[in-house]
Amino acid sequence: MQFRKLGTIEVSAIGLGCMGFSHGYGEGPDRSESIKLIRQAYELGCTHFDTAEGYGHGDNEVLLAEALKPFREHIVVATKFYIDKASAEAPVESQIRQHLEASLKRLGTDHVELYYQHRISPHIPVEDIALTMQKLIDEGKIGGWGQSQPTAEQIRQAHAVTPLSAVQSEYSMMERMFEQDVIPACKELGIGFVPFSPLASGFLSGKVQADATFQGDDVRRVITRFSPDNMAANQPLLDLLHQFAKEKGATPAQVSLAWMLAKESFIAPIPGSRKAARIEENLGAADVALTKAEFQALEAELSKLSIHGNRTDADIAKLYK
Repeated sequence: MQFRKLGTIEVSAIGLGCMGFSHGYGEGPDRSESIKLIRQAYELGCTHFDTAEGYGHGDNEVLLAEALKPFREHIVVATKFYIDKASAEAPVESQIRQHLEASLKRLGTDHVELYYQHRISPHIPVEDIALTMQKLIDEGKIGGWGQSQPTAEQIRQAHAVTPLSAVQSEYSMMERMFEQDVIPACKELGIGFVPFSPLASGFLSGKVQADATFQGDDVRRVITRFSPDNMAANQPLLDLLHQFAKEKGATPAQVSLAWMLAKESFIAPIPGSRKAARIEENLGAADVALTKAEFQALEAELSKLSIHGNRTDADIAKLYK
């Protein structure tokens, strides 16, 4: 396994997004199997495990507490909080502390290495969040902090108050909007960039069939890139990945992740998976190094393609109405 820095926090080049063990992709494995899979990821070199208070209404953090306990001191645990508004009766700092203490209790630990603001609230200045983060860092309750899905301006505003360790946002071959200003801002400021959904909710694995049906709280029911028409329209991307994968002796998922790792040295994706073979495949992408010529050739071919459909918070919210 290769390693990278999120600010000053060292993580495996590829981490494990743990949301799917609790919700978001339909019924998952049972608890004992989930724990086994999370521990398998560590055995394969993963040291970066990502969760949030909102995943399974906190149950995902409880699951991780049990799974990670045997090697807790050797890994980076990242979790997230969300607050929407503040008032004199409920100031920013007291709200964040309440959220953090609840997460720490569920995680069975006295600190987390990385604590994210899980989406930026339009009602709370990012500077106010940053002020509290510095206090929590000074107290040793968090090792560093980050933002999820911020704009470049929000990153700069927050970083000027308390330097960010990481920004976690959606990024993949199918969603590249942050290449314009967010990723360059992270590079300039020395902030790590952690792509979630780096395989576009599994589409880039090439293993999702066009006639697949999705049940329950599976976000692919409402993500427009999984509509039959869009899946057909995006087939040229999969064809390209299969071509490169064959030439490289890798899989489409590994090529997708290797492309991302080749972009910048501060990018450390967190693909999620609930199958042993897929976890091994994804983590193995850290050893699939693209040459400069291969990377440039892949970039050139990608530039010729149009992507159909996307993944938005507004669409995902439809699952829970």
